[in-house]
Amino acid sequence: DKAVLEIKRLTANDPATTQSMLRVKVVGGGCSGMSYKLDFEKEGAKDSDKIFEKDGIQVVVDSKSLLFLNGTELDFSDGLNGTGFTFNNPNAKRTCGCGSSFSA
Repeated sequence: DKAVLEIKRLTANDPATTQSMLRVKVVGGGCSGMSYKLDFEKEGAKDSDKIFEKDGIQVVVDSKSLLFLNGTELDFSDGLNGTGFTFNNPNAKRTCGCGSSFSA
């Protein structure tokens, strides 16, 4: 729910992201081997993408990234330990200290 609110806040404050989908990807890199990438995208989903929707927010994941993200919860933290999106990924075998990269 916090991630949905933050995505709505971001899109409301930036006309370029209005009516955009949030694309979540897994890319190579980071200290644990793979890292998460978030982008707003207006072009829409491809045929092989999976679309998730909650409270009017559409999240798009490509089929390759879905293998690593299946069951993952996207959250948002605004606490004392840091502000930003967090991934609760049951597929991650190891994560780095910053929480932005993992290995599966």
